[in-house]
Amino acid sequence: MKLTQLYKEFFESEKSGGIVLIACTLLSLVLANSAYAEQYFHFWHYELAGRPIEFWVNDGLMAIFFLLIGLEIEREVYIGELSSFKNAMLPMAAALGGAIVPALIHFGFNHGTEYQTGFGVPMATDIAFSLGILSLLGKRVPNALKIFLTAMAIIDDLLAIIIIAIFYSKGFSLGYFTLSIIVFGVLLALNRLKVKALWIYLVLGLFMWYFMLQSGIHATITGVLLAFAIPFGKGDKSSTSYKLQHNLHLPVAFIILPLFALANTGIRVPDDWVGGLLSANSLGIASGLVFGKPIGILLFSLLAVATGLCVLPSPITRRHLLGVGFLAGIGFTMSIFITLLAFESNIVIVHSKIAILVASLVAGAIGFVILKFTLSQKPTIDED
Repeated sequence: MKLTQLYKEFFESEKSGGIVLIACTLLSLVLANSAYAEQYFHFWHYELAGRPIEFWVNDGLMAIFFLLIGLEIEREVYIGELSSFKNAMLPMAAALGGAIVPALIHFGFNHGTEYQTGFGVPMATDIAFSLGILSLLGKRVPNALKIFLTAMAIIDDLLAIIIIAIFYSKGFSLGYFTLSIIVFGVLLALNRLKVKALWIYLVLGLFMWYFMLQSGIHATITGVLLAFAIPFGKGDKSSTSYKLQHNLHLPVAFIILPLFALANTGIRVPDDWVGGLLSANSLGIASGLVFGKPIGILLFSLLAVATGLCVLPSPITRRHLLGVGFLAGIGFTMSIFITLLAFESNIVIVHSKIAILVASLVAGAIGFVILKFTLSQKPTIDED
């Protein structure tokens, strides 16, 4: 199984980007519980162009993050693991199981309560952290397993984006939505006309983002739509899509995601935080991430293999799938993002964030230990 240079860059940036993300999270937690807490919180609520800085991070910069995710999905669909139905079925089945089972677990804990809107929180996988933990195992990790986790996490994010668009959009405006779709249509037409000037797509993308924001549908969805409108061509280094994806890796990994962590993990830990972890909502989130993810991924993957929809590529084993399933339980960025959309109560949001952080830590540690003892002690041959 061959790895493109672009994929290698992606994996390496996630490896080091994950460390920066952890550092920013710890810094944010320390500042939020220090004597400088009020100034720290005030900074994120300081208005810039009529909107708080927190808004520009969560609704603006995160749209760029989703643009990168969209470009990666596009590449996988055209020339990557998702271009072949047989190859795509395993990560697709895994992602589906890793989304459905956690959502059902949370819904089971919270059906009929005010917290049931949080069913989407444990569905997500944080690509940066999951790949970062996997990379700690070094060259012992076979390429097939790296690609499986990457493809699964990408599909997982796509499912999360669809869930956000359907369930977490508010105050829908048909007029603005129509305008955003018209702009998207113009972008697709420019693609068909083989217009390659990137600035045109980015400028029109800003208009589409604004119209989508005003429509009530979460504006970050425009990042994915814009990605599929940008010319892909043959996917080589001369293509517009390749150049943009290449240029976005470092800013997303070392600026956008760290800023998101700083803006959203500044949790003032309440005195009753342990009790908060025992609430139905927190238990649903934690159980979904720690247990629902690996169970859903393993179960749906084995079912897809048993029915002949796909095969388990060598040298991946069931234990490897279980280990990766736990790594996928690291929700973090996407889980926190959905939390902000699912709940309005600040107390519920704080307890949810704490549940996400604790569950992600537990799931990541279990996944790392499982893979450490199940992967071959010999380095795998890196295929170019």
